[in-house]
Amino acid sequence: MAKYLSVKLSQFKSLAVPLVKRRTKLSFIRRLAKNTKLLDVGCGNDSPFRIKLQRPDVYYVGLDIDNYNQTADVHSWADEYIVVPPKEFSRKIETFPNTFDAVVCAHNLEHCDDPDAVLNAILKSIKKGGRLYLSFPSEKSLSLPKRAPLNFYDDPTHKSPPNFDKTINTIRVAGLEIDFARKQYRPPVPFMLGLVLEPFSYLTKWNIPLGSTWALWGFETVIWASRPK
Repeated sequence: MAKYLSVKLSQFKSLAVPLVKRRTKLSFIRRLAKNTKLLDVGCGNDSPFRIKLQRPDVYYVGLDIDNYNQTADVHSWADEYIVVPPKEFSRKIETFPNTFDAVVCAHNLEHCDDPDAVLNAILKSIKKGGRLYLSFPSEKSLSLPKRAPLNFYDDPTHKSPPNFDKTINTIRVAGLEIDFARKQYRPPVPFMLGLVLEPFSYLTKWNIPLGSTWALWGFETVIWASRPK
């Protein structure tokens, strides 16, 4: 009986995970080709560990302005780990033209002194056939309730949310095609969970896991793009 339940649970997870996380950063990572060379722009919060644990075949290059919230030894996980001052951030990316098979930049642009320069450098670093994952707080987050982090300014290190239309245009001008783009990403399963649990979230000022509160309010902008071969 235990074996049967274990099999059924694994089957449920195989169906549920794509529904819940189909356009997250880790979902993007799962879909990359074998032995991809990956640049992770703004790689705090144990991103080297999380990505390499899931995809040990990937050649991982992490870039940040500080050793931010890394509980695992980054040098044991990252193939290259680069820390530079904020003023050198975009210039460092510019040293990698036509280098990477994939780039992820998750909730980084809103922290940058010059997000336009960072985005343009990222786009130039992507090879033919390469792919981009980009996420940041939506412009709508400026007016969302205070519920760390739900309102844009719940994080005091945020500068300004990137403009969605301008970002899409910049990506296209750089020669990439948009594969998926949502100004306010609201995946259905997290949205419904967030809706059901919103009273609890409201009372506790706590965001429900799996991105449910974000999905309910449309906090996050998510963009996937690729450069044609």
